[in-house]
Amino acid sequence: MKTTASQKAFERACRVIPGGVNSPVRSFRGVDLPPLFIERAAGSHIWDIDGNEYVDYVGSWGPMIVGHAHPAVIEAVCSAARKGTSFGAATENEVRLAETIVQAFPSIEKVRLVSSGTEAVMTAVRLARAFTQRDLLVKMDGCYHGHSDSLLVGAGSGAAELGIPASAGVLACLAEKTITVPYNNADALRQVFQKYPRQIAGVIVEPVAANMGVVPPEKGYLQTIRQLCSEHQTLLIFDEVITGFRLTYGGAQSLYDIPADLTCLGKIVGGGLPCAAVGGARAVMDLLAPLGPVYQAGTLSGNPLATAAALATLKLLQQPGVYDRLETLSARLEQGLRQAADKTGTAIQINRAGSLLSMFFTSKPVCNFEDVQQCSIGRFKRFFAAMLHQGIYLAPSAFEAWFVSVAHTETDIDKTIQAAYNALENLNRKGPSQ
Repeated sequence: MKTTASQKAFERACRVIPGGVNSPVRSFRGVDLPPLFIERAAGSHIWDIDGNEYVDYVGSWGPMIVGHAHPAVIEAVCSAARKGTSFGAATENEVRLAETIVQAFPSIEKVRLVSSGTEAVMTAVRLARAFTQRDLLVKMDGCYHGHSDSLLVGAGSGAAELGIPASAGVLACLAEKTITVPYNNADALRQVFQKYPRQIAGVIVEPVAANMGVVPPEKGYLQTIRQLCSEHQTLLIFDEVITGFRLTYGGAQSLYDIPADLTCLGKIVGGGLPCAAVGGARAVMDLLAPLGPVYQAGTLSGNPLATAAALATLKLLQQPGVYDRLETLSARLEQGLRQAADKTGTAIQINRAGSLLSMFFTSKPVCNFEDVQQCSIGRFKRFFAAMLHQGIYLAPSAFEAWFVSVAHTETDIDKTIQAAYNALENLNRKGPSQ
């Protein structure tokens, strides 16, 4: 596999862009390889600037659920662009997109469109604090909610301890307002409520964790979070930036029948363009300016190109059989990967929720971030490289999800399974690596 052009592009990029990339995981540092530079994409495939073709399971980190460059989405964007790319004024498509979101999520009565998942989460946290007149926020270890200061927080020394900064530049006094507890541990959350009564503004959680690899909620976990939040007059914030419109049309809260007080959406809700949203009950959302005292603004919020892409994508997802198709393809991939592991005698764990999937190199179940950290990163790096050389493009990190799209074919899936078998067989010949 020739990567000369990508390597030269990376060298140029490093001279003018920190680390040579505009988002850290693109650097491929997690797999000890130089990054690829992508030139184009169509359907379930991407091509790098050296001309190498790959079956793509990154899908721009989730948005491309209907496939890359879907004709309906491209036509919608081009049609919008011919009328102007940004007005800084209200448009009808903003209203149409908001109406579509409200219709899809019973817990959402009003929506504010923003440009990124980070913005959506930041706004949700600010709303929760304003609505409850409380300061503390609870998040789960291993769940990523964007790079705002309140959420770039690591776990303290105990299950119910105040957080510590997880990034340089995050003030300790801000991190201390966020408490981090293990995912899938309802008892730890219960302890937090007991330790900080009437102080917690909100609990934010990925209903299906997908930023430490895919870790589904254990039975009853989300229901307990909902119950605790209701008992303590604390707002439950579902970060559905990844799961919204992916697991089913109404997101994870529809799948699990658990309403959130605030919902953060992104990725799919922008159809591949920069668009995100925060939504919830009218009483909470009306605290936003210009109606209320919570300030939030954005020059490109509700951008006409992004709303056009979003509406075209969501219309496609409403077609009959779309989610059945995603489930069939994803189940085929999961079963094939398990068979490849069995045939090669490889210890793996596969976690899947709909069209989200992760493959962990461990013999033990993976239920939280501590379990994820016990997996063999060395074996994943070698597996990733072997898959890449066979034309399979995975997320360049052991802590990310695989994304299946409607555009993937049975041929794509079968090629991926065969490549995985080859990679695992080669991996085992070379022996274990930590």
